[in-house]
Amino acid sequence: MSFTKAQTVVITGASGGVGRAVAQAYGKRGANVALIARGERGLAQADKDVQNAGGQALPLQVDVADYAAVDTAASRVEEELGPIDVWINAAFSSVFATFADTSMEEFRRATEVSYLGFVHGTHAALARMRPRDRGTVVQVGSALAYRGIPLQSAYCGAKHAIQGFHASLRGALLHANRTIHVTIVQLPAVNTPQFSWVLSKLPRRPQPVPPIYQPELAARAILRAADKPQRREYWVGSSTTATLIANAVAPGVLDRYLARTGFDAQQTEQRRTPDAQANLWQPVDRDRDYGAHGRFDDRAHGRDPQAWASRHHAGVAALGAGIVAMVAAALRRKRP
Repeated sequence: MSFTKAQTVVITGASGGVGRAVAQAYGKRGANVALIARGERGLAQADKDVQNAGGQALPLQVDVADYAAVDTAASRVEEELGPIDVWINAAFSSVFATFADTSMEEFRRATEVSYLGFVHGTHAALARMRPRDRGTVVQVGSALAYRGIPLQSAYCGAKHAIQGFHASLRGALLHANRTIHVTIVQLPAVNTPQFSWVLSKLPRRPQPVPPIYQPELAARAILRAADKPQRREYWVGSSTTATLIANAVAPGVLDRYLARTGFDAQQTEQRRTPDAQANLWQPVDRDRDYGAHGRFDDRAHGRDPQAWASRHHAGVAALGAGIVAMVAAALRRKRP
């Protein structure tokens, strides 16, 4: 998709992981990219990434749990980069532990970042988009918005909440006949630095549940969603599709399966370092920049056939309907 002018894009969680990959992708488009995150070193390098790719960057050190700070940042974006065209909520934090081992302060903090951070970003974006009746908000969701798994109760709860918030907001915008769009992108397990900095109380080091995908695959889907936000929801990765279908058909079976496999699947064979840094309360990039990728490059996939199917969903649906029709016709012919 080509653009006649440089877009102004805001990305929360832009200092690492998926947000960092999205920032790099928009830099290649020559966009004006506002980078919102807490980590100073990650923000500085993300700034360089965008500018080296051909875009203009504005790094803003902001905690998305603080609405006043988010709203102030949005005003600065419009003053320095111009009207916001796209706002992408990707910032989150989490706790890897059983619910019983998670303190209420930890749970509250993860919820304030991973759910209310999205609410804060959306509110700040819409306050500026409504007067001109244009703009797009993209929520970066997860397959865990539908299918909760053990050891991530705070994160799963936040993603479920985002799903309900998104549906409510979208209905209200459609009722008002607005040309502002909101869409959501449900991601699979992604090779991001969160598994190096997440607060974990597990005996072994945390890992994403395989199959694992590279953040660039997620970034491409997020940009596509921002370009075509009329779709209410995008699924990314074959594992996301399989999980959501299985959850719709047999959620109780999936409960039991995850009870057996979910604990080991989220841990490597390596023991966790007891004094490992965690970014729940403070950023941990003071010593180094973590970048977009985590430590699972040797196991992560950069492509997936589901991505092609998502881009051509109308044709795939038509083909599927045609196959069903042919099977039904064949069965009718076989009847005595």
